[in-house]
Amino acid sequence: MRFNFDIPEPNTKEALTPPSHSHSQSQSLSRSPSSATPANDEVEWLPLQNHPIFSTPTAANDAPRNRNLMAWDGASRLYYWDLNTQSLHRISLRFGEPDPTSVLAASPSKVLRTDVELNFVVGRITINRHGSALLLEGSNGLCVMYLYGRSSSKDSAVICRTVFVGSDLYLNTNNAIRTLKVSWHPYSDTHLGILSSDSVFRLYDLSSAIEQPEQEYYLQPVARGRSRNASSICPVDFSFGGDHLWDRFSVFVLFSDGAVYILCPVVPFGSVYKWESVLEIYSDAQTFGLKSGSSKAVSNATLAVSWLEATFPELARQAAEGGTQPALKSHPYAPFDASVSLQGPLHKVYHGNEEDSEFKVTECDGRAVSFLYKAVSKDSVLVTVWSGGQLQIDALADEIQPVWMVGNHPRISVDLQKRIVGFAMICETHSNEVSVVSFEQPSDKNIWLGHPPPLLKLGTVDLALPGKADTGSVISLFNDPLIPERIYCVHDGGVDSIVLHFLPFTNQKNGIDDDMRPPTVQSVLNTCQVKSSVSSLYGFVALADSFGSCWIVGLTSGFECIVLGMESWNLLLPARVDKEKKFESLEENTVTGDATIISKELLAGPKVVIVPPTSPNPVAADSIEGRSTLHQYFKLFHENYVEYAHKVYFELKHHGPQLKKIIDEQHARLREAQQKLAKVEEKQENLENRIDRVIQTHGLLEERLLNLRNLPGIHKKPLSKAEREFKMELDKFRGVEIDALHTTIEAINGRIKRYSSSPQSKRPNQRRLIAGRRMSNAEDDEMAHLKSSIAKLSLVNSENTKKVKLVDSALRNRESSS
Repeated sequence: MRFNFDIPEPNTKEALTPPSHSHSQSQSLSRSPSSATPANDEVEWLPLQNHPIFSTPTAANDAPRNRNLMAWDGASRLYYWDLNTQSLHRISLRFGEPDPTSVLAASPSKVLRTDVELNFVVGRITINRHGSALLLEGSNGLCVMYLYGRSSSKDSAVICRTVFVGSDLYLNTNNAIRTLKVSWHPYSDTHLGILSSDSVFRLYDLSSAIEQPEQEYYLQPVARGRSRNASSICPVDFSFGGDHLWDRFSVFVLFSDGAVYILCPVVPFGSVYKWESVLEIYSDAQTFGLKSGSSKAVSNATLAVSWLEATFPELARQAAEGGTQPALKSHPYAPFDASVSLQGPLHKVYHGNEEDSEFKVTECDGRAVSFLYKAVSKDSVLVTVWSGGQLQIDALADEIQPVWMVGNHPRISVDLQKRIVGFAMICETHSNEVSVVSFEQPSDKNIWLGHPPPLLKLGTVDLALPGKADTGSVISLFNDPLIPERIYCVHDGGVDSIVLHFLPFTNQKNGIDDDMRPPTVQSVLNTCQVKSSVSSLYGFVALADSFGSCWIVGLTSGFECIVLGMESWNLLLPARVDKEKKFESLEENTVTGDATIISKELLAGPKVVIVPPTSPNPVAADSIEGRSTLHQYFKLFHENYVEYAHKVYFELKHHGPQLKKIIDEQHARLREAQQKLAKVEEKQENLENRIDRVIQTHGLLEERLLNLRNLPGIHKKPLSKAEREFKMELDKFRGVEIDALHTTIEAINGRIKRYSSSPQSKRPNQRRLIAGRRMSNAEDDEMAHLKSSIAKLSLVNSENTKKVKLVDSALRNRESSS
């Protein structure tokens, strides 16, 4: 029997209340958490797909294309955002009752409402790691809803405190900066990571300031003036690292051209990490970095050790004394003379004489639109989603190391006690060229040298989605909570399950000597949505319990709930077939089947009668010798033929019903075959008529083909290889580069408007320490530089548009002339 415990919510900590709110407003919110469900006598447990809240019709006209209105707290509570009432439903779940494959939900659900009116349509909700706050994200708004509050006087709903995040930056009507991705930090309940269209990654601390970011990283993937295309400087998505070495301090950023970059180290102030995890990388830096024979490796390791000791002050003392403690809390720190480097782009390793992927034509169509990081045991898996409907799956072939740009001074903000409260830095890539790494090359030669880790290709998955030239396919990726090797892909056509069978470091650790088996894709849900420009599912979550059962829950476009059980125990077993054993079993079954009808002894017939030798002289029948011979003949006949006849009679009588059943089945099959032959004879006339019509149509098509051959444009030459490649570049420029240029121009315009409208004395209680040279006209120079950049981008955009038009007109003239 399975149990479900409704544990009451923990009391809200004071750290979750921003200091900007008044004390009276904090007092108005009740500190006692609300119950998960109503009283036990009022609760009715129903199958989740039959819950009453999913039967109410809901209108969703202004919701964004990529939406998800469902979230799971990892325990026993499911959250659903109702677009009609602009409220949140909290549903308590029971897994495996009454049967192991069912999911029960409590009815009625608990209703939670925001204490402020939302001026945007919520399209996506995500919950933090402990289930205390929910992120409400829309195309024109971003806010956080705390899952506690006071009861409403009108109904039984709970009024929850809701705060807007970065409203001056992202919600300003005069600002053109858009949020590209918002995500909770996996090691903090109060930190949000936001990647915006101005190529800036920001960390917000909801416990201290919700308007000003705690950390800002200005991404500059290429050096100034060296950008080959606009898509290489436009980020589209990011993902935090997982629980593996330096990955937990890393941020992976995806750009529109498919390039992946790494920011390391990035740590929120006050986040908590395991003692063993931090000690492992601290010992690694001291053992392999400080004792290395390369001066560059020693310099990088020295910076890493200094950063660890400053960020975790108890680390050095505890490591020296040999003490241990459960966890370490990070302290605010940033070096005054160095900024975090933007490592990348990550290149592919190769086997033998294969070339690096940088010099190959891309295997995926369109542009990169989404990204997923997944830690599986000792491996770090990166999945890139392309607008053409392909998934590119890679794994890190080496470990991540922190890298700084010494001499690139950050801008640090301190309070009156000279404590760091925030910083901003420009993250650039190293100007030196990254060497191509071979998979057979030992990794010890590249440790702590500052090289970004290479990527090992695990496979490319083509979902074969219907092409959409204007909008592209809407694809979202979700992790499986039970099996780390499984990924769920939600797209326009439904849901697919992708299972990774080969992981380099994990297979090596487990002693599995297997070839690179490609990922397997299995269709889980087919929605048959082809022409719609939005996702066919408005919500998706993956559920799991402690008994090894797994489910997926989907919300259709008609706001109906779907619950599907997923197999887990035999998912990663190798598919191997023993053909010899299979053939032997088939032969045995055939023989035993015949023996059950007629035994082998009867099929062999009666025994051969050996006639006794007779005397050469004839013997009379009435003599003694004749009678003896006849008696002996009769005895032999009785022993062989009469006994055999009795056995045949017994076998036929015993197996008579079975033989009759077999004969009846044969007669039934014969009648069925006769009926089919009669139907074929009836349809033969129609088939002959169809064949005649096909022959006539074939003749008409031949005549049309002859007429088409006489047209003037039929003799034109096909495009050469160089012309086809040039046409592909034009199509790519038209579909990707022009949009990226427009996005860049909008982002720079937003920066100028934000900079010109923001007052210089906005933070009176803090003073800024700017490391480096202080210039009196720095603001004017920055404004002039931004204006010149906009002018240059506008000129480049107009010139490229003219070139595209000229090439199109030349191609049309050539086609018309030929």
